[in-house]
Amino acid sequence: MARLVALYKTPKDLAAFDRYYFSTHIPLAKTIPGLTKYEISDGGVHSPEGPSDYHLVAILHFGSVADIQAAFASPEVQATAADLGNFADGGVELLLFETREV
Repeated sequence: MARLVALYKTPKDLAAFDRYYFSTHIPLAKTIPGLTKYEISDGGVHSPEGPSDYHLVAILHFGSVADIQAAFASPEVQATAADLGNFADGGVELLLFETREV
């Protein structure tokens, strides 16, 4: 299994971010080939010391990093990535990695 984690920094307008993210971005992202599960943080994103600079964390599940890399070549990912500029004015960091149970 592999994950793509999107860490969304706090935007200028939280309500506008949430409205757009849920009504437009999630449905767009759910079209990504190879995506098997889509999770997001619920409520605030905190560090052990308290509130963080992040507003939302999205965790997208795939079969492998190779599947994520193949998806990045797809028109669906190109459209999803292009959409970030419409709402993620605080910035977003993307991380991808293989997972294993221990």
